[in-house]
Order: sequence, then C-alpha cells, then structure tokens
Amino acid sequence: MLVSAVLPPLTRTLHLPDWTAGAIFSLSAAVWVVAAPYWGARSNHMGRRPVTAIGMFGFAASMLLFAAFSAAALMHWITGWVLVFSLLLFARSLFGIFGSATTPASQAYVADRTTREERTDQIATLTSGFTLGQMAGPAAAAVLITAGGMISSEIGLLTPVVVITVIAIGIGLWVMIGLPENRPPKEDAGLTRTEESGLWRTPGIFPYLLYAVGLSLVIGVLSQTFPYAIMDRMHVEGAASAQYTGPAMTMGAMATLISQLVLIPRLKLSTRSLMAYGALILGASALFMIGAANFALFAFAQILYGLGLGLSRPGFSAGVSLNATPAQQGDVAGYVTAANGMGFVVSPLFGLWMYENVSPASPFIFCLGLSAILAFYALVSARRRRAKSPPPS
Repeated sequence: MLVSAVLPPLTRTLHLPDWTAGAIFSLSAAVWVVAAPYWGARSNHMGRRPVTAIGMFGFAASMLLFAAFSAAALMHWITGWVLVFSLLLFARSLFGIFGSATTPASQAYVADRTTREERTDQIATLTSGFTLGQMAGPAAAAVLITAGGMISSEIGLLTPVVVITVIAIGIGLWVMIGLPENRPPKEDAGLTRTEESGLWRTPGIFPYLLYAVGLSLVIGVLSQTFPYAIMDRMHVEGAASAQYTGPAMTMGAMATLISQLVLIPRLKLSTRSLMAYGALILGASALFMIGAANFALFAFAQILYGLGLGLSRPGFSAGVSLNATPAQQGDVAGYVTAANGMGFVVSPLFGLWMYENVSPASPFIFCLGLSAILAFYALVSARRRRAKSPPPS
C-alpha cells in the first residue's frame, strides 16, 4: 500500500509514462503468483518461522534497491527512462520472488494453531495485521514525504521507502528470534506429488480460488487507478498528491480494520456471505469513483473499498483453509497468496490502460460489473453447496 501511494507521483516526477507504474506492479504480481505456492509448500518442510523471515528480508532488499535506483534517477546519476524503468522492475521483482514467502507462511502458522470454529475469526485477525500497515502506510507516507522534502526536495518522495526498509529488517529479526515455532517442520507434508499439484482443482478449493482471482483484479484496478484519479480530478501532482491519497487510503484501511476486528467476530457470517457482501460493497466503492471529483467523495469511496475488502478477503481465505486438511495448510495458503496476486498481473490493462486510452471512468465501470458478478457467484455457489450437502444426522 505504501508503494501504491509513492509510485504514481514518483513515475510522473521521473517523467515516466503512466503505464510504467502499472507494468511494475504487474511484473511483481506475476512473479508473486509463481513464487507464493512454492513458499507455502516449503513452509511445510522448513517451518513457518524461517519462511516468514525470508519474506521479510526479501521485502527489505527489494525496497532498499527500489529507493537506491529511484534516488539515482532523481539526482540524474542514471538517465534514460528505459534504464530507470528496468531497474525499478528488477527491484520490485525481488519483492515478488522473496516477499511472497511471508503471507502463506503466516496464514499457515495461524491455521496450525486454531480450531475450525476459531479459523475465520483468527484469519480475519491476521489479515487485520496487514491492514494496520495499510492504515498507517499512506498517512505515514504523506508525513514522511513532507518531512523528507524539507531536507531534500529531490528525494523526499523516497523517505517512506527507506523507513519501511528499516522496519522490515527489524521485523525479520524479531521473527527469527522471538516467534515461537511449536509445530516441527514436516519431512512429509502428507501429499504425493500428484495430489499436491492438483490440490487447487478440488471442489472444496477451486471456487474460493476463482473468486480470489476476480477479487484481486477488482482490488488491483481500484487501488492502482485511485491515485491518478486524485491527481487528475483535483489537479495536484507529485508529492502534493500524497496529502490527499494518504489520508483517503488511511480511512479505507481503518474501515478494513473495523470490518475484520469488529464486524466479522460479531456478525458470525458464513464464509460465502462474507464474500458476497464484500463484493457488493466493493461495487458500491467503484460506483462512487465513477463521478468522484472532490476529496469527500474520494474518501467515502475508499471507506467502502476498505469495508468490502475487509469482509471478502477473510471470507475466501478462511473458506479455503476450512476445506483443507492440517497437512495441506501450507499448500493452500500458497495458493491463496498466488490468487491474491493474479489479478494484479492484468490489472494495468483493465486499470491504467483503460484510464488513459478509453475513458477515466471506464476502469471503475469495469470494477462495478465484475463485483456484481463475484457477489452473484458467491451466493449461487453457496446454494449449490447447501443443496449437495447431506442432511445433518
């Protein structure tokens, strides 16, 4: 989320085409999709703690190189937009390769230590941890960019990236030293090669993963086009735009946190209900984004975005976990992490490309339609499952 707030104004400051920001996100997501299942399976053998730490250190290395290459470009030590673009792509690809280890390992860690009755609430709590970062990230980015700009106007945009690098290194060290690993690494995850490679196709897993791919496309389009809509409709550029995108994204992250820590534990909805309601609320967010032209509407759209995301993501994550055996938790967590990134691979086509070449409203119309399809799919799939399930004894 922090990079989502920094990258759009950074690319415009460096005079890179707008589509390059989407391409950087897309490549990182493509690598993430390939690497995440591997790390999820590796956590069955290596243990959850070391794989989680690998992800944090990989994220830190990616951010450090991203800051170094960007600073060199801003100070004209490297020139030519193709070279700058290539270096930023390389830095973000490291995030996809190694940073993708943290999410599946941490989800499997929670699954190892919860009962079926606790699973949905605890996965929502885990997701809220990511949300806390999303909530603090954009607001902190705006403050740090302003503070960094007082020291050097050229590299003020990169101050948040440097700070988050230091934080990631600290978290990685804490994971290695302080996180308890009560579950011993498994030499055999309980699956043969054939079963492991085909696990994602099973009836209890595939519908959730298909929904997750569609949801990630909606999330990718909305999150990537939002900063550009702010800059163009409110007529602000560069670092100044962070004063609007940061607070709005923070409001959205707060809404996500409320839905995960307050609404989900209290409402006790089924996983499919969470998926359906979350998709409908995301569609409402896209609807408001079609005509938003002032900060109040942008902020309200982000609040709806946060609520929808906060309900839908724990819904399918818990659904996959509940339909897997204990030995399969690392594998399915890897699939969930990969599915969360798949939409981001193609979201620049449906987001930034449509924004520039079709119309500024077209990405949000697309998200509105896809959200409605996802909500309908979740409801229909739930009815089919109820119809096929045997009556209780």
